[in-house]
Amino acid sequence: MRARTLAVAIAVALLLARGAYGQEMEPRTYAASPIGTNFLILGYAHTSGSVSLVPTVPITGVEASINGEVLAYSGTFAMFGRTASLGIALPFVEGTVSGNVMEQARQVTRQGIDDIGLRFGINFIGGPALSPAQFAQREPETSVGASFAVLAPTGDYNPSHLINIGSNRWAFKPELGFSQPIGDWFVDGSAGVWFFTENGNFFGGHKRSQQPLGLLQAHAGYNFRPGLWLAVDASYFVGGESGLDGVPGHDTLRNSRYGLTLSVPLVEGFAMKFAWSSWLKGTFGANFNTFGAAIQYRWFDR
Repeated sequence: MRARTLAVAIAVALLLARGAYGQEMEPRTYAASPIGTNFLILGYAHTSGSVSLVPTVPITGVEASINGEVLAYSGTFAMFGRTASLGIALPFVEGTVSGNVMEQARQVTRQGIDDIGLRFGINFIGGPALSPAQFAQREPETSVGASFAVLAPTGDYNPSHLINIGSNRWAFKPELGFSQPIGDWFVDGSAGVWFFTENGNFFGGHKRSQQPLGLLQAHAGYNFRPGLWLAVDASYFVGGESGLDGVPGHDTLRNSRYGLTLSVPLVEGFAMKFAWSSWLKGTFGANFNTFGAAIQYRWFDR
């Protein structure tokens, strides 16, 4: 019974770690761009730290180390006279989570393809469909937009394993966001909610559910020159209580994180992005530090 309790807790810990890896503290998401802009991104992130579980779970020393790689593409195009974008992300995750029930130690390692992510976005204020040449002549202005993200159940999943890379469920996130340039400075933010379908083939023939998870994020940064900028990031997420066969897990999250993002231009068309984030405070959850780096190639349609 103790081993099973620990295994369930480790499963929760791995999900929290994956959540920290995909923490969505991404500045300038809603900044205006010209149509016909394409981005190809290869990224890496390392997440590690401890996990705080509900007080009724007699488990201590839960630690996680997650490595994630992602290959992503996004492109902009015109829709109803506005600038829209469509992107896809193909992630790969390797993670190890361990913990103790009394004096019994357990550890699990998983690696494989994670759930594919898709995102559609459109700016409806301050984002007219402009060519790169037209865009270069415009005056920076406030941008307001909306997006819809989807996580498809395409990741590695085996119902005979309690812990998996894939989640075996769909997830959807509608979101509203803005970006405001202020001279060489900028501020932006967004508010969205993740909705989850049920995993009807959870370990042991059970059904696992999760309540909606709200997410707020805010950023403030400075442009040193084109392509070279630094931003301070913050996020807050609330909700997401899990359930097993309809029984609530009493694990609602009310957590916040903070971090930094640095973008550095390289040769023409190439840039590097570095990001760091950490736990600020919360009810319980993942006290993780995350460091990520990505190389980005940008080109324009002819």
